[in-house]
Amino acid sequence: MSDGQRGPAAVETEPFTSEGGELPVVVIGAGLVGLAAAAHLAERGLDFLLLESGQQAGASIARWGHVRTFSPWRYNVDAAARRLLQAEGWAAPDPEWLPTGTELIDDYLAPLAKHPAIAPNVRFGAAVTAISRLGYDRVRSTGREQVPFLIRLTDGREIHARAIVDASGTWTTPSVLGANGLPAYGEAEAAALIDHALPDVLGADRERYEGRHTLVVGAGHSAATTLLALAQLQDTPVTWAIRAGSAARAYGGGEADALPARGALGTRLHALVEDGRIQLLTGFFTHSLTKADGQVTVLSRDSSGTEQSITVERVVAATGYRPDHSIASELRLELDPILGSTRALAPLIDPNQHSCGTVPAHGVDELSHPESGYYAVGVKSYGRAPTFLMATGYEQVRSVVAALAGDWEAAHDVQLDLPETGVCSAGLAEAQEQRVGLATGISGGLLATPLPLVTLGGSDGGGCCG
Repeated sequence: MSDGQRGPAAVETEPFTSEGGELPVVVIGAGLVGLAAAAHLAERGLDFLLLESGQQAGASIARWGHVRTFSPWRYNVDAAARRLLQAEGWAAPDPEWLPTGTELIDDYLAPLAKHPAIAPNVRFGAAVTAISRLGYDRVRSTGREQVPFLIRLTDGREIHARAIVDASGTWTTPSVLGANGLPAYGEAEAAALIDHALPDVLGADRERYEGRHTLVVGAGHSAATTLLALAQLQDTPVTWAIRAGSAARAYGGGEADALPARGALGTRLHALVEDGRIQLLTGFFTHSLTKADGQVTVLSRDSSGTEQSITVERVVAATGYRPDHSIASELRLELDPILGSTRALAPLIDPNQHSCGTVPAHGVDELSHPESGYYAVGVKSYGRAPTFLMATGYEQVRSVVAALAGDWEAAHDVQLDLPETGVCSAGLAEAQEQRVGLATGISGGLLATPLPLVTLGGSDGGGCCG
């Protein structure tokens, strides 16, 4: 590392090395996958530094703390993290309980971030703005892999690293409303009337929605969770717009789902559409928004030029998320042109072929870029594919850290035990007050209030992620 000398712009290089002068592995993001990476690094005795832009562990999760995941605790705790915590006397939560985002933080992430093997290496309020190689731009090749990575922070500090595990997620980069991937005309002007996925409809945000006609755009579990919450508000018209010609895939596997809470989500949503509580608009391709007199008119225009429109008072854009690779623009990344994941990972997570539960095991080999030592992991590694589960991210970082430790046998021995739609375990949803919830545990979850289960026949099944 640098000795802390300041350049002309008073840029500081943080002196973080081991006693033997070893540069650290830098982990970006103190969420579920980032802290799991820290646990594996600590367990293997590797020096690391964990950078989190927020002021707490799980800062993005706190934004959906009111939401309950559909995956129980047994899928939500990383193995290395469990071992570290239990060695300090941590009492594991009920493995069959479906935690809220707040419970994930309070009962798991906060204690993990405070663990004596992790806490000294965590920096909160440390937002990364750029990553490069020390003295090397993206073009220069000779000797590239022998120089450290350079990480620049918003406060002017620069940190050197021997490797980077980027678990920064996608929460801050939601997808736009426009059906063609571009912002819809007028979307920026109507921003005051638009919320992104998972507003706290029944809690902190209730006043914004109650009594106001709301349009929810999107076919995933985040959309379903918000729709179910809106349906509980009195005198609140609810409209749901999707691009598909049918909502069958959004309704999911019903009683055939391996995660009963996930199946119950689609079951209840289907019933509300059938009884008219939620108005469903199919074949809706958002083209423009026009704001006037506290309302917004949303216009759909499909590829044939056919238009339909609806005027509402609020819009929830539950249209997914996309990765932001701009901080690594000076690194040599090989990204799939469709999903934005690595090329090797893309066919394994393609939402046209896979649901969350059918994604095959993958690790360091599928996550590697031409820029040796840089790994995007967790939901960011999936690009625009909504097929991510927490357990997948945990296996990713276990494999990557094993590779960084030189244990290639362990790095290549990737295994996953995921709940696959069609193999149902009975009774979980009823045992937990019949709450129902959402897909990834990263971009969605369950409502915090009981919802009755409704029998659904003739479902077409479908993936976990809409």
